[in-house]
Amino acid sequence: MIDSFKHKGLRSRLVDSLVEKGIADEKLLAAMRKVPRHLFIENALDDAAYEDRPLPIAENQTISQPYTVAYQTSLLQIKKGHKVLEIGTGSGYQCAILCEMQAKVFTIETHRNLYIQAQRVLAELDYAPTMRCGDGSIGWEEHAAFDRILVTAACPSIPDPLKKQLAIGGKLVLPVGTADMQEMCLVTRKSGQEWEIKRLDKFRFVPLTGKNGFKF
Repeated sequence: MIDSFKHKGLRSRLVDSLVEKGIADEKLLAAMRKVPRHLFIENALDDAAYEDRPLPIAENQTISQPYTVAYQTSLLQIKKGHKVLEIGTGSGYQCAILCEMQAKVFTIETHRNLYIQAQRVLAELDYAPTMRCGDGSIGWEEHAAFDRILVTAACPSIPDPLKKQLAIGGKLVLPVGTADMQEMCLVTRKSGQEWEIKRLDKFRFVPLTGKNGFKF
């Protein structure tokens, strides 16, 4: 797995552009400078790996635009040791960022091919999240409560299981809306029965599937 001087230079320039767009979390920026995004995509797309745009991966899914990764992750306010649930492992890139930030990561992917591929790349890069192939829309109750939950697919609404699997004071970040356009939502659990919901900028994600996802 080659991470050349060229790759590192392009990656550094990409991160500098994220700073210009308002990303200020130094720990996040350091993680994005280190994690080799090009290793999570097909070799044929290598030249585009450090452009700030989403790229196709298997199963008609995408690796998110780096700005989107940075935006969602910055909302989480990750601290070392945080227990984080990621819904939608995808390529594994976002998971690697969370691991690099020293979170304790649990990640779920519904597509077995993506799950196997992400598992391989993450292991080769010495990241060790707890992984599962299954329905992420119902969360991972046996490992709850989570300090942070991140959903990397569009949701028709905020899934109740994810809200309930948040620790008190925990944060859930997810895009909510139609299959074509969503608002990024930041949900903070204030108490056992109280959640604060902030609706932020608009994004476009691939749709969440499963029990609490879109039905097509």
